Amino acid sequence: MAGAIIENMSTKKLVIVGVILLLFQAFSFMVGGLIAPSPTYAVHYLATKCVDTMKLHQSSKWFMPWGPNQCDKIRTFDEAMAQKIEANNIVFAIHIPLPNKEMSPWFQFMLVILQFDIAFKMHNQIEDGSLVTIDVGLAYRDDTLSEWTEMAHALEQRKLNCNFTTDKTYENEGRYYECDLLPFMEVGSVSHKYYLLNIRLPVNERKKVNVGIGEIKDIRLVGIHQNGGFTKVWFAMKTFLTPSILIVMIWYWRRITLMTRPPVLLEKVIFALGISMTFINIPVEWFSVGFNWTWMLLFGDIRQGMFYSMLLSFWIIFCGEHLMDHSERNRFSVYWKQVGPIVFGSFCLFIFDMCERGVQLTNPFYSIWASDVGTELAMAFIIVAGICAVLYFLFLCFMVFQVFRNISGKRSSLPAMTKGLIFRFKFLMLVTLACAAMTVIFFIISQVNEGHWHWGEHTVQVNSAFFTGIYGMWNLYVFAIMFLYAPSHKRYGDEQSSGQCILGDGGANGGEDIQLTTTITHSDGPTEIYKLSGKKAQE
Repeated sequence: MAGAIIENMSTKKLVIVGVILLLFQAFSFMVGGLIAPSPTYAVHYLATKCVDTMKLHQSSKWFMPWGPNQCDKIRTFDEAMAQKIEANNIVFAIHIPLPNKEMSPWFQFMLVILQFDIAFKMHNQIEDGSLVTIDVGLAYRDDTLSEWTEMAHALEQRKLNCNFTTDKTYENEGRYYECDLLPFMEVGSVSHKYYLLNIRLPVNERKKVNVGIGEIKDIRLVGIHQNGGFTKVWFAMKTFLTPSILIVMIWYWRRITLMTRPPVLLEKVIFALGISMTFINIPVEWFSVGFNWTWMLLFGDIRQGMFYSMLLSFWIIFCGEHLMDHSERNRFSVYWKQVGPIVFGSFCLFIFDMCERGVQLTNPFYSIWASDVGTELAMAFIIVAGICAVLYFLFLCFMVFQVFRNISGKRSSLPAMTKGLIFRFKFLMLVTLACAAMTVIFFIISQVNEGHWHWGEHTVQVNSAFFTGIYGMWNLYVFAIMFLYAPSHKRYGDEQSSGQCILGDGGANGGEDIQLTTTITHSDGPTEIYKLSGKKAQE
């Protein structure tokens, strides 16, 4: 079998393939920017103050803010004081979604953010480092007549971080503090139509529970979920791309196994990259529409992390194999210094994810951001991950520069035909760098926006195109690598063993359609550039 397709295919056909891939890339961006709606949707809720008239609080009783069985309500805490209603008997009730609407499995997840409206009082100010203790329960039902079923219950604490921007005087009493948003709840699936939150703020002066937290007037929530229209577009992309990459991967490996020599490390890594791309493509999310799989968010993060590890490792090995001499090539152990940190970083990402989303499988109200130590660790982790991603890209640029210098060292003594192959290879390396840059940017943005703190029509719409565009870019890049580095079908039989360069498919077409084929022996690599760079490195 001859060399790889990247060196045997005519320039005209390569340009056609490149244009087709570029059109698909543009289409993947347009799918997100023009067809898909915003990835997430935010809904604002104001908690209703219900009165628990039972002397013994029953955890099985649920308070509805509206509807036929709505609770006894009060508007303000002044009204509660006038009726001598204690703080422990007040329940903040929030129904998700708003009246006359339903939740849908297409929403995929539900993230809830909490904000307190706290009024300034001279005799009841917010103390430094004050903690709010929240007794919260979550229930669900699938029709408006059935009873509520408890889904989760927890006693959580959140630290208040509030500022009073004016002077603390009697004249300014009643003005509100400016308080930070607080992480409250995250559910990994939305398999029910209706959800109900009951929140209590238990007060115990002897144990200093909910003392020194100011005068809370209202509780506001922001519910964020994935847009159902975006989910359908995302699933459609996965469903289309899965067989495409799978077919090319099988075709690529069949070409490799037909060779007279065993596959080299580079070819094995390309195949592993195809497997990881297929793994992340498989649209198992379709099952989340029919099943209550709360672990889908965690599973998606694991798949994403595995693909990141494989893609970053591939780029290191891809460049490294064009820098090593023949004695060091084709050995995975040579790259442990470069691949080891990538695997370690991915493992740290996995541990970080398990510390939050792993715990949220049993307690959706848990958040690593709820404590000072957790917040500092999470922020440090995000910053370090971003710095490492940038350093990786700079190191990859250095490796590509070394590869270019390695190949260009013998360019003057090479025939014009091989110089054309060098141009093709350099162009592919530049595309690799562009793909790496976009991947690093996407990784940093994903880490910064983890938790969906920012929502807004313009920003979210840009993110929609960015998500589909980057996802399409990964698939097109993996497709291109497997296609271009697959062994060429040209010149089987006796010509293969001649050990000579053969001009095929009509040398009269001029320089454009001249194709270079070489005998592949046990020690040969996939392309002429691969073998040339190895000789240069050895020299």
